[in-house]
Amino acid sequence: MDKQQLVEKTTETLRPFETSNLIDTMQHLSVNQIFSHPAVLILIIAIFFFGVVKRSKTVLLSLFSLFCLAVIIRYAMPVPGDDLSFSSMFPFIGGGLLIGGVVIYFSLIHSD
Repeated sequence: MDKQQLVEKTTETLRPFETSNLIDTMQHLSVNQIFSHPAVLILIIAIFFFGVVKRSKTVLLSLFSLFCLAVIIRYAMPVPGDDLSFSSMFPFIGGGLLIGGVVIYFSLIHSD
């Protein structure tokens, strides 16, 4: 295999990772599809075990916040074509206050 063939093969292999392709893919994915992907699940589990082993409050609180935000977005986001009304904002407001309260409590108030 000469150099030109190697370059072409590498280019074709890396084409899905171009910025425009990544952005287009991210815009068309749902939260359910993202969290059901094995790579994302393995990454979340690895971060969780790192946080538990190192007893890192920051890592675990960040993971908790990201997980809660994903749940809030999954269950409180209106269906496509539906407007975001004031009554549909209550889950976002309540979830945000809950996440903020837990993070503030464990990072500032609760002592080990």
